Amino acid sequence: MSERLTRFFASRWGILLAGAVIGLLAPLLQKAGNPANMGICVACFERDIAGALGLHRAATVQYIRPEIIAFVLGSLVAALLFREFKPRAGSAPIVRFLLGMFAMIGALTFLGCPWRALLRLAGGDLNGLVGTAGLVAGIAVGVFFLKRGYSLGRSRPAPAPVGWMMPVIILGLLLLLLFRPQFTKDGPIFFSTEGPGSKHAPILISLAVGLVIGFLAQRTRFCTMGAWRDVILMGDTHLITGVGALFVVALVTNLALGQFKLGFAAQPVAHSNHLWNFLGMALAGLAFLLAGGCPGRQLFLSGEGDGDAALFVLGMIFGAGFAHNWALTGVPDKLAEGVLTVGGPGPYGQAAVLIGLVFCIVLGFTMRAKEWTAENAEGAERN
Repeated sequence: MSERLTRFFASRWGILLAGAVIGLLAPLLQKAGNPANMGICVACFERDIAGALGLHRAATVQYIRPEIIAFVLGSLVAALLFREFKPRAGSAPIVRFLLGMFAMIGALTFLGCPWRALLRLAGGDLNGLVGTAGLVAGIAVGVFFLKRGYSLGRSRPAPAPVGWMMPVIILGLLLLLLFRPQFTKDGPIFFSTEGPGSKHAPILISLAVGLVIGFLAQRTRFCTMGAWRDVILMGDTHLITGVGALFVVALVTNLALGQFKLGFAAQPVAHSNHLWNFLGMALAGLAFLLAGGCPGRQLFLSGEGDGDAALFVLGMIFGAGFAHNWALTGVPDKLAEGVLTVGGPGPYGQAAVLIGLVFCIVLGFTMRAKEWTAENAEGAERN
């Protein structure tokens, strides 16, 4: 039975199922209370967690998102059941941490991760097209580096406690969410009373959805970055069918729920500054490629014992705090009395994106392996 399930999840039907489930459940989470066009956004949700922990003080985006917790735990359950929990680490950890930081800066310039780009588009936000184009451009640059020999090296087997670090941290976040302690007067843990951070589905629903997605994504290796990488590098359309299923099902679900609003301007928690939407996601896509997985995939890898992926996740959370404290994030469009003010990043945020692109390009040229072939591209995800 286990072998049969493994074959199914590895098949085209398995990845289609994973994408369709995400595409269905994300809009339903929005209907249940999550922010508009943000049923699921790994970058935004990690940003909210950073705020709840006090890493930044943007009062409107502070909440310990149960979905992130459940993604890791769902992946952990799947890995344990199918004997794929393998503690490992040691592949350029500091580089992965910095890539996580810059990936978050790029994503918060766009105001969303690759999942949210698709979900925004499925909700009618045409800025999702610009963001996705930037994502693909960044991944294409990363593929160029792969072909020239880029590699962070392979991680090595590690003692069991290394693999359990991220699940334990996640369980700690769950306890903080449930008991909501306040460690100092006017201090963390913080929970938003207005803005996107105050909008959330009931905890049990969010946990249930996250567990299902974490389980399926771990089994199918669902990854938005990997999908585009495989198409560009090898012409392999296996993973991209899951991404397509996510978009189509989310679009149909949004139309059925009345959550579709077509246009560029004044979309929920979004801006229509096309240049920085493109460049922000280009930075994110390049950083995801160089690190070996999109933000969702990094969570799922950390659930199966990958300490390097866990460092990338922590880098993203730290990067979210850094970005908000230093005014590096994009600002949503504002519509007041019929007058539209187009948002986007300020000068510091623009500079941070350019610095991130330079960092990633230098890394791409300097982190070289002696040999690289299309056949071992899977090694970029350290599986």
